[in-house]
Amino acid sequence: MRDLKHLYYLENLLQEANNELVQKAKNEGGIALGYTCYHIPEVLLNCGNCFSVRLRAPRTGSMDIATYYMSNFLCGYSKAILERAIEGGYNFLNAVLASETCSEINRTLEHFELLDLVPNEKFFLTFLDAPFKIEPHTIKHYVKQTRLKILDMLTSVYGVDTSDEALKKAVEEHNEVCRLMTEIGDYRKEDNPRITGYEYHILNLATYCCPKSLILPILRETAEELKTREPDLKKKFRAKIVVVGSEMDDPEFTSLIEDSGALVVADRYCFGALPGRQEIKLVEGEDVLTQICTHYLRTSQCPRFMSHEKVQERRDYVKSLVDEYGADGVMYEQLKFCEYWGYERALASYVMNGDYGVPTAAVDRQYTASASGQLRTRVQAFVESLEIKKIAKEKEAKKNG
Repeated sequence: MRDLKHLYYLENLLQEANNELVQKAKNEGGIALGYTCYHIPEVLLNCGNCFSVRLRAPRTGSMDIATYYMSNFLCGYSKAILERAIEGGYNFLNAVLASETCSEINRTLEHFELLDLVPNEKFFLTFLDAPFKIEPHTIKHYVKQTRLKILDMLTSVYGVDTSDEALKKAVEEHNEVCRLMTEIGDYRKEDNPRITGYEYHILNLATYCCPKSLILPILRETAEELKTREPDLKKKFRAKIVVVGSEMDDPEFTSLIEDSGALVVADRYCFGALPGRQEIKLVEGEDVLTQICTHYLRTSQCPRFMSHEKVQERRDYVKSLVDEYGADGVMYEQLKFCEYWGYERALASYVMNGDYGVPTAAVDRQYTASASGQLRTRVQAFVESLEIKKIAKEKEAKKNG
């Protein structure tokens, strides 16, 4: 396939947290708001002249300083964020919005204040209390938290317009991003997709890490470009898989998986599009903030929700992705020492294979692909097992046909 017009530009853009588009927005008076979790409603961070930047630490090397302040037994993502902050990599931020959802990230972000890492007199860090269950009273609590800890703080510190009209405008822009990413992502359902998992990963990651208004023209042009893009006549993959799991902001992981013969057709992981790039439907006459908060709670597939209903929902959701995207199997991945996905990966991978009949592999990995040489071997073995199953199924079909 011919290269996507903007792919090289976006690849280079994602080499820095304070990338070219972030700098452009800042120079135009934008307020950069960092966050790390789906429990922080992304759309609220794009009100008025604010724009959201989901924190990541591209090109991470040594994490010795972060390890000194924290521990060896924490996930690489949490340590990489602290290491980059100590290096001054997030000095462009005006605030960081966090939630009491992951103790490891909480420890990381607390050091932003303890070490006074961002040299900005107005910089603030706020933690909201996200519920563990979805009930009328927990939704009410979540709405109150987002109002107090996010919207009211932005208004009082930076004078941001957080009125209902401002929220609606942010939702409208967010929904256009979602519609375009869904349109582009749907090509992954084709028998021989005209877009690779790596390309989609780059595009989707840019929507999280760049100002929406500046990334939208690229998405519109790419969507048009893909309408006439022809896939290679000969398939370059041996199997299609759904990747499920924890935070995964390094596209090189997807590249590694696809170089090993498995095309990633669905991204059900943190920083992925499923969920994350679904439109927020607003009903006229109902409270806007409540609708936004309810959307994020109900669409979240985070294993932090441990009720039986949510656990079952997550498994059913993964199975529906396998069917919808024509995948041959599922790969559950987790960052080493991830407190939530460690449990989820172990049990869900067993259940998906045994109860749902979906071939499943489970792997743990480091934060960066450069530290995951063993992953390539594991993926190659999984691809071979999928091929063997496919051949056996075809033989059985011929025998019975």
